[in-house]
Amino acid sequence: MAKDMSQPFESAAIPIINDRAQIDAVREQLVDILERFGYGKSSAFAIRLAVEEALNNAFTHGHRDLPSDEPVTIQYHVCPDEVRIVVADGGPGFDPDAIPDPTLDENLEIPSGRGLLLMRAYMRSVEFNAVGNVVQMVYRRPPDDASDP
Repeated sequence: MAKDMSQPFESAAIPIINDRAQIDAVREQLVDILERFGYGKSSAFAIRLAVEEALNNAFTHGHRDLPSDEPVTIQYHVCPDEVRIVVADGGPGFDPDAIPDPTLDENLEIPSGRGLLLMRAYMRSVEFNAVGNVVQMVYRRPPDDASDP
């Protein structure tokens, strides 16, 4: 599929609750946009996984003590060569530097930190606000990335 250059970018800000159907719908909406911009399957996989992990962390950790209908906001901005995603929750936040490295031998049995590790592995940058309840991720399209015929 060729890049859609009729519009230089596509953006949205969407509040969603912890409902699998809503999460899947937003994720698939983003994948559809990536396809229109000609991103390949490996790029779509990386972005979809990072979004899934960011939303899972927001609902599981950030909203742990909040009502189930409290929304998380996901914002995305897709350009031909870059994707920016922001996930904001209403929780108290956390210190990302305090999360143990899940690849160290002493942490292999500890379940925390894997989502953050995956986000950092697939995205060019992963940054948190000072409170730790907003994450901004940036994906830069690799030069050899192209959608499959």
